Amino acid sequence: MVSTNYAPEHAGIGPYSTQTAEHLAASGADTHVLAGMPHYPAWRVREGYRGRWRMREVREGVVVHRRRHTVPARQTAVRRGLFEASFLAHGVLAPPPVRPDVVLTQMPTLAGGVLGARIARRAGVPHVVVVQDLMGAAAGQSGMRGGGRVAAVTGGVEGRVLRSATVVAVVHESFVDRVTAMGVPRERVRVVPNWTHVRPPAGDRTLTRARLGWPEDVAVVLHSGNMGLKQGLEVLVETARLADRDGGGVRVVLMGDGHQRERLRKAAVGVESLTFLPPAGDAEFPEVLAAADVLAVTQKASVVDMSLPSKLTSYFTAGRPVVASVAPGSGTALEVERSGAGVVVAPEDPEALLAAVRSLAADPGRCAELGGRGREYVERRLSRQAGLARVTDLLREALDAG
Repeated sequence: MVSTNYAPEHAGIGPYSTQTAEHLAASGADTHVLAGMPHYPAWRVREGYRGRWRMREVREGVVVHRRRHTVPARQTAVRRGLFEASFLAHGVLAPPPVRPDVVLTQMPTLAGGVLGARIARRAGVPHVVVVQDLMGAAAGQSGMRGGGRVAAVTGGVEGRVLRSATVVAVVHESFVDRVTAMGVPRERVRVVPNWTHVRPPAGDRTLTRARLGWPEDVAVVLHSGNMGLKQGLEVLVETARLADRDGGGVRVVLMGDGHQRERLRKAAVGVESLTFLPPAGDAEFPEVLAAADVLAVTQKASVVDMSLPSKLTSYFTAGRPVVASVAPGSGTALEVERSGAGVVVAPEDPEALLAAVRSLAADPGRCAELGGRGREYVERRLSRQAGLARVTDLLREALDAG
């Protein structure tokens, strides 16, 4: 497997790469991973890995080959390009010293896709790509400074990687048209949804709220995960500011890390209805989600068909209603609507977001109904067992195709 993100990263793509590799190893496969140094979502290399050039470690039966790369504290097209180039160069200079039977690549990153294709080609084996985010579209839609200028180049490289793959999997059907437009035959594209990688909450919701200092008479809307550009989290800062002006009763909580966190903190100075929390530990995470009244997913209006937030699977598992401040018709909007677990409001519109939160908070019965639908959707479509079985089937299909 080639995946820049891997355990001990606990947000974004890392958990899916990790659980896939550990599943394959537990099934008896000699499983190796080419990965970067753990850095996400803080965009800082994790303690214990700093200053290391190369590492080999064994985690749950998986041999992980780590290669050093740049980690930009701020995201611009140039800095992102250096991140990709450094991982690519180090992977080319020092690939894992194994001969695989099949290569599985998680994209992003673009460098990972190029490395996976190169390793597979040199070994003469099938290459399976799982598209978590579309990098060319991301460059154009995320709002990253200078991103528009590199979107065409990024999309061109991405297209070559996908066209050369034996099988291409996408995590949502909204990606299919864009992938086939790159020249990938439709018969080689599979829809393989991500699964929930957290356990259902099991603690006392009231006790968790008390520990967090969340009064029962205040509606808590929580956003968990990466604080990056494409999330457009300014809308939640402004939602909290509006709540202040309207007499309170709503608290916005931003839990997580990311390169936009400090900028958001500065923008929120003086906003009493906004709280920042550090990322929760794995054991605590489901309980914090379940303690909120509403779970928020936000994206810039320009984000349409390049990304599906992995947080949605955790939100559904938590059994709380979701408010999605995203573009109508986007993959995220379609997933929330299909699950029946929440409502979609206009992106970058704090008034619409606050109105939706207040409406849900005033109707506990509706909140319970929407939360229950989310859990049912997980059981029906997003279980870990089903997700891992789909990935295993992809690898079998690629091996049979030769």
